[in-house]
Amino acid sequence: MTTRKPNESLARLYQETRWNLRQFAQAVNKIGTERGTPVRYREQSVHQWLKGYVPKEGTRPLILEALSRKLGRPVTQVEVGFSTPAHEPNSYSTVEELIDLGRQDVERRNFLGASLFSVALTIPNWPDIVGRMESVQSGRAHRIGTSDVDLVTKMTDRLWETFEDFGGKHTRPMAALFLANTVAPYLRVDAPEEIRKAMMSATSFLCYLTGWMAEDEALHGLAQRYYKKGLEFAGASGDHLTYCHVLRGMSVQAADLGHGPVAVRLADAAAAAAPKTGPRMQAFFAAQQGYASAVAGDSRAALGSIRQTEKSLEIAESGIGAFGGFNASTSAYAASNVRYHSGDIKGSIDSLELHFRLRDASDTPRSALRFSSLLAERQLELGHLDAACKTWSQVLDGYPNVNSGRVDRHVANISRLLQPYRANSAARDIYERAVSRSVRNESP
Repeated sequence: MTTRKPNESLARLYQETRWNLRQFAQAVNKIGTERGTPVRYREQSVHQWLKGYVPKEGTRPLILEALSRKLGRPVTQVEVGFSTPAHEPNSYSTVEELIDLGRQDVERRNFLGASLFSVALTIPNWPDIVGRMESVQSGRAHRIGTSDVDLVTKMTDRLWETFEDFGGKHTRPMAALFLANTVAPYLRVDAPEEIRKAMMSATSFLCYLTGWMAEDEALHGLAQRYYKKGLEFAGASGDHLTYCHVLRGMSVQAADLGHGPVAVRLADAAAAAAPKTGPRMQAFFAAQQGYASAVAGDSRAALGSIRQTEKSLEIAESGIGAFGGFNASTSAYAASNVRYHSGDIKGSIDSLELHFRLRDASDTPRSALRFSSLLAERQLELGHLDAACKTWSQVLDGYPNVNSGRVDRHVANISRLLQPYRANSAARDIYERAVSRSVRNESP
């Protein structure tokens, strides 16, 4: 006979509530009555749950809600030690997964495999996910409205601005907590159809942004999990354009890691699936197709995509929002990547220098340090030591103001690249500055 294992997860939460067994049972019974499904649990039932007996499927949401109300935060089936039924409404499990993802992210020391990128990640197709979350599991008896959607949108904008100005090491935990503790509960309450879809659309972009932040810290598996959630919520809300944006972001990640064929597949899927858009958005997607093709070794396709990017941008109407604000400076940056991965280092440098001439107030400190680091590395690769040192000096001047994992890795690379040139006084000065600044470059 198999010995049942006590539910330690539930026991920890029970201890946190400071309830006794009778109070726990009463809380569950109360919620059952509120929902029109009365139950009559007693102390012995709670004792059985703690010993490892899994409650009935219809009882589990009552237990989760009782614990959530008492603890003042959402509690999920994973957290409480219950398995998710295979036939449970998809919306409920998706929201629960989002809560668990956000919380595990904040406690990422225990988040195994967070840095592992999977080339075999299953990407849901648009027709397979659109409108899939028709049933929303209600939580407490209140509704959300336009002001709640506005809160999520404005908070996402602030997080994006903070990330681009200062980096993601401190911003991403804030985004993860906001997703788990504020946004996810919004998705579990009643709302008119229009508001519900708007909230899921806003959630999609916030998942995308949080994944982008995780990628900045080289937590690539974690980034993929956020991206996939972004795809699911985009499909649920019918937000086709955000779905394509997330696919494009996933392609950028794959290309940055050298997975050319995967990057091409994702970039092509994003461009092909994109709804009818103006020329500026067409340029946005074509530029990534070019980068992905270059990493995959198809220079002809890459250069063709860049020509299409430049052509589309020439006829683009001005004034698209920050989400995909593709302009001449970002086009030049895209061209630099294509030329570099196609073997044209000088052309890549020329395009990066053009990018910096075209930058305006919408460009951010984090991107300036990233792109300047790339410029210095490519200048050195071409043998232009003095130019590289001058560029790196600018990077090191701005480095203390940005806390970005990606920039950290670039700065940590300076001393290795300049090691052979330490006899040169300018190189030695930059080398020593870089060594002193690299103290903070420990992986998260």
